[in-house]
Amino acid sequence: MRMRWENGFQLSTAIQEGEIVISANRNGMRSLANILMDLSDQEPGAHVHLDEHNSLEDGSIELVIQRVP
Repeated sequence: MRMRWENGFQLSTAIQEGEIVISANRNGMRSLANILMDLSDQEPGAHVHLDEHNSLEDGSIELVIQRVP
């Protein structure tokens, strides 16, 4: 699956007080929406891994988004 990132996106994840927090600027939110829309068209079991080494801001926790039936 090709991921469509908007120019200048910023996206980070954290766990704060037992909650998962996803923080993003406008283009980060649009990029995440692109990923979700594209993933919704994939077969069940398809997934993406996002982390600080390939897309998230430094210090972010890994985020796995998976398509289920």
